[in-house]
Amino acid sequence: MRLTIRTLLLAGLLSSLAGVANAQTRLLVNCFWAPQHYVCQSVLPKWIEEVKQVTEGRVTGIIPPKSVAAPPEQLNSVEKGITDVAVQFNGLIQGRVTGPLVAMNPFIATTDAPAMSEALWETRNKFFPDEMDSVHLLSLWVITPAELFSQTDTPLNSMEDLVSRKIWALPGALAATMKKIGAGVVSGPAVQANEIISRGVVDAHIGLSPTAVRDFRVIPYTKSMTRFKDSIYSTSFSLIINKDKWNEISEADREAITNISGVKFARMAAQHWVDADKTALEEFKEAGIETVDADPAFEAALHEASAFVAENWIAKANEAGIDGQGAYDYYVKRVKELSQ
Repeated sequence: MRLTIRTLLLAGLLSSLAGVANAQTRLLVNCFWAPQHYVCQSVLPKWIEEVKQVTEGRVTGIIPPKSVAAPPEQLNSVEKGITDVAVQFNGLIQGRVTGPLVAMNPFIATTDAPAMSEALWETRNKFFPDEMDSVHLLSLWVITPAELFSQTDTPLNSMEDLVSRKIWALPGALAATMKKIGAGVVSGPAVQANEIISRGVVDAHIGLSPTAVRDFRVIPYTKSMTRFKDSIYSTSFSLIINKDKWNEISEADREAITNISGVKFARMAAQHWVDADKTALEEFKEAGIETVDADPAFEAALHEASAFVAENWIAKANEAGIDGQGAYDYYVKRVKELSQ
């Protein structure tokens, strides 16, 4: 009888240990884009698969069929544990973070999104590694630059043209610049652009890359695109995880996940925008969207009109304990060095 009880106890212990060894942490990974968007279909699934591989199945993830929070609420949803992992557009949390917005200053973007992404991650590590402290930051990345688009038969190629229009602008630097020069501005998240543009509320838009114009189905309402010699603007995103969930994961697995996140994830995510822009521009040609090179005088005037954005960012960064000028100069330098 004793042997039987002892055997049963031993079997129970072994079963319990096996359960611990095979225990899994499953991450709820939110995607606020439409389910068919490549972030939901490729970028985040690739990261989830790599996480599973490097942790030997101990950490897995699942993407819900529909976003559990609106775009501005991604950070809040992770903080509250509603979702474990999410992507936050940094332009919508300007009151919460400053550092990642360095990449969103005017006229410092390039078409090499992976280079910008690597430069931003390096800048973060050097100048503001601890700023986003309510969650654990896994990665940052920057997408291909935004362009200026006209919804009328007249392309936009002067400051006078801009002032005469009512324009949809992405929140942040672009919206602030358009307001300063006197344009009528309607601002909102990119995912809401179609609603505003398709209804004819505005007759121009700025803040969307060619890919976004296609993905948000704005091509039918767009007649021309004005391209600047120096790309006018780009946007940055954060990949974040709930702190408690992160701490549930073993130290070894956290290190493994860190190694496949950071700059590796950033470049992978950014490359999707580069590839998508190429196909989007082909669709522009098919749709008859005219591409106009910005008049140098127009570009110079916009440079001057938007200079206050970088000045304000540097001042705000300094207030936040970041070396604003140092971070700005370092990011710009690294983008040039890394860009192809």
